[in-house]
Amino acid sequence: MAKTSQRAWQRMLSGRRLDLLDPSPLDVELTDIAHGLARVARWNGQTQGDYPFSVAQHSVLVLEIFKALDPETPPRDQLYAVLHDAPEYVMGDIISPFKAAMGGNYKEVENRLLGAVHLRFALTATPPAALNKAIKKADREAAYLEAVHLAGFEVAEARRYFGEPSLAVYEFEGFGQLIRPWPTREAHDRFVAAVESLSAAIIG
Repeated sequence: MAKTSQRAWQRMLSGRRLDLLDPSPLDVELTDIAHGLARVARWNGQTQGDYPFSVAQHSVLVLEIFKALDPETPPRDQLYAVLHDAPEYVMGDIISPFKAAMGGNYKEVENRLLGAVHLRFALTATPPAALNKAIKKADREAAYLEAVHLAGFEVAEARRYFGEPSLAVYEFEGFGQLIRPWPTREAHDRFVAAVESLSAAIIG
């Protein structure tokens, strides 16, 4: 008897049923991604402010840092940047030590989900290595800023974990508004607006 392939379905609010182990780009919807990311808290919710600092807001912050680090970056690369944590709309934001403890299977699932998201938005499943490195740099700089301004880290401690930041906060516009935790609806809407704007720029 043939072995039945394993499935791990997640029903989304859009009505889509996403197979977490073998995701199809056809089952990826922007509204589902935004809804999930706007409700997932960074730092396990251990941040200052009236609202949790969501992964959706973190994604927009990473995009803005990515652009500040390279103002000539094209919309396609920016779209990769804002989508870098998209799998967390179904997997949640698991802190790095836990990811390491869980080993390879977790990373494989995460990469398959991210690849499906990329394909859904007309990107290649995996970004070029140099682009991936640039996005990780922006992600680390965002983590440093969040750690210092929201999560109670001392500057020296944040530098030890995330490295020396290359951008001073005054070097990119609107930092104060970007680091202030947004209500869920605002985080949702600003994430959607960023993805839609970049997608339109690529097509146009």
